Amino acid sequence: MLPALPDGDERELESSEEGGGAGEERRPERHGSTYHGLYGYRRSAQGAAGGDGGAGAHTPSTEDFSLTLLDTNLPAEAETELRGFIAKRLTKGALFEGMGSVASVGLSIPESKVGCYYCRFQQDNLLEMATLESDANAPEYVICFLGGSEKGLELFRLELDKYVQSLKINLNLEQKNLESCVSPSLRSWFEDAICPIQRVVQLFQDKLASLLHAALSYTPVEVKNADERTEKDISRFLAAASLQGLVQEGTMTSLCIAMSEEQHKALLIDCSAAQPQLHNAGSNRFCEDWMQAFVNGAEGGNPFLFRQILENFKLKAIQDINNLKRFIRQAEMNHYALFKCYLFLKNCGSGDILLKIVKVEHAEMPEARNVVTVLEEFMRETAVA
Repeated sequence: MLPALPDGDERELESSEEGGGAGEERRPERHGSTYHGLYGYRRSAQGAAGGDGGAGAHTPSTEDFSLTLLDTNLPAEAETELRGFIAKRLTKGALFEGMGSVASVGLSIPESKVGCYYCRFQQDNLLEMATLESDANAPEYVICFLGGSEKGLELFRLELDKYVQSLKINLNLEQKNLESCVSPSLRSWFEDAICPIQRVVQLFQDKLASLLHAALSYTPVEVKNADERTEKDISRFLAAASLQGLVQEGTMTSLCIAMSEEQHKALLIDCSAAQPQLHNAGSNRFCEDWMQAFVNGAEGGNPFLFRQILENFKLKAIQDINNLKRFIRQAEMNHYALFKCYLFLKNCGSGDILLKIVKVEHAEMPEARNVVTVLEEFMRETAVA
């Protein structure tokens, strides 16, 4: 049985051939229906000072700042509506430096309502040089990316934060490089930040299981003969599919060290042919099942759906890890629970990876470590048989 999206996620994010609500959610996710807006943002000296330093320091009035349109591909009426939306957020103090937010906005565009990622930022060099006196007039910027649904963009909020950080490096209006360096990145935000997972799925197809296995097991991956974009796409996919931030940091570090020391297990990806050739590839039933879910989703071509599947993939992996830990605690005092551990590892489809993770986490716990050692023996005997 293949993994399924939780109720609600599938309805909102699925790629539908039919009309109605699902079709409306889908339209903005096509490349031609994505938008952007970049504004110069200046606070007045009085607004920046915040008067007596009270609440006004963080909640400027509409007279405390100005927004100047620098670049957009929105129609004029829709741009005015977007500017009003951003102005309200600024008035409420709801835009934080370098940290984006996502909301749903209604604009005069064919899609009517779209997801909107928006972020306020300042150039790093200006931040470093700014003094209390000069900061009042230091130029800042507000960037907006629009497309898909609010729920869809929220899945990529961290990627979009990183994308804005990369734009800060090129954004230097004093050198008049807006058109040559920044505008192309604004126009390609959807391709660069949202589509890498989709491109990897389409490139690897049924070989994706080995990439998922490498991400879960922290296996080193080497990419050869790939263009820059493909190499970045693979790296982003591996980062998005890994359990980084979801398992203990010490566990992740130990796993990375252990897998790096086993150089013969490094996954080698050769992109010299039309479809990547994999060497030293690993896989298991768990990754094979989820690979099929990705391949089935590829028919609709919805990048938000791929990210949702990836999040569900990681959620199921974490659930399995937590279940195994619970069984191990029980097995320290109960031989029947030890058998339950073995059955769980045998049937979950990812016993090879789960054992590595719990082995690292329980390295300093003698009783649990003994349980893991017995389980390793059971699994080896089963594999030989």
